[in-house]
Amino acid sequence: MPLRFTLRQLEYLVAVGEAGSIALASERVNISSPSISAAIAQLEAEFGLALFVRKHAHGLTLTQGGRQFMAQAKAVLAEAARLNDLAGEITGQVRGPLSVGCLQTFAQVLLPQLRRGFVDAFPQVEFRQAELNQTEIFEGLRGATLDVALIYDLDIPSDIFFLPLITLPPYAVLQADHPLARQTSVSPADLAPLPMVLLDLPFSTDYFLSVFTRAGLRPRIVERTRDMGVMRAMVANGFGYSIANIRPVTDQAPDGGRLAHVPLAGPVRPLQLGLAVMAGAGLALTVQAFVDHARATLTPGTA
Repeated sequence: MPLRFTLRQLEYLVAVGEAGSIALASERVNISSPSISAAIAQLEAEFGLALFVRKHAHGLTLTQGGRQFMAQAKAVLAEAARLNDLAGEITGQVRGPLSVGCLQTFAQVLLPQLRRGFVDAFPQVEFRQAELNQTEIFEGLRGATLDVALIYDLDIPSDIFFLPLITLPPYAVLQADHPLARQTSVSPADLAPLPMVLLDLPFSTDYFLSVFTRAGLRPRIVERTRDMGVMRAMVANGFGYSIANIRPVTDQAPDGGRLAHVPLAGPVRPLQLGLAVMAGAGLALTVQAFVDHARATLTPGTA
């Protein structure tokens, strides 16, 4: 009797195995937790095998058999992806699944518009997106749950290849009526004594703090947040300034407050925004098409 399971169920198995919880896997693959739970239960019933140990309040841990099963599931998914790539190469069509990661820092500013143009141009591509921090993106690329990702050039490991797209210098985010808001530029020395709302994300935090350490200064951090929208709203409400490299098209914070964006002067390093893929791996037709689309779409005025 043939086994009844789907590639999508295997994808959910791998996502849960890597994330260690259904809730986190749900965020990463953008699928509801009940759907993932049902898929795992169906796989376990079909194979008569316990894939995970459920630990109350501690997520899920792969059983010994589950670890072996997940390794084979990854191999099956890789071969399935290769079939899609082969079909595209033979027909010359850009088609099949494409999983794109994007840094949380700028996903809301860049990804929806970039995706809209791509899926309009290539309607046979099944586009999936995930908003993640940089550590999660590296894990996704290595685990093949992501095909390509939009990131900054911060501490890129040797097994990840980075394709630069645009250069983004830093600027100070200020309340619209802040005394420094009308200046043409501000320096780290101007900002250091003032209260700072730090956008506190892996890798990004070290970069923002380096703006001051390069000048021998230490910022006065009064608040930290992992959300770009929260940071902008706090600045607009006078809790402090912040630093960012991505500037939304509007100077309005999510709660309606007004902001000013002033370039940073001095020995500050700009960031490169680009695409990350696994080093040494040839680009599938869908990935190459996305790379070409991003290069054509993203310009210095985009972000």
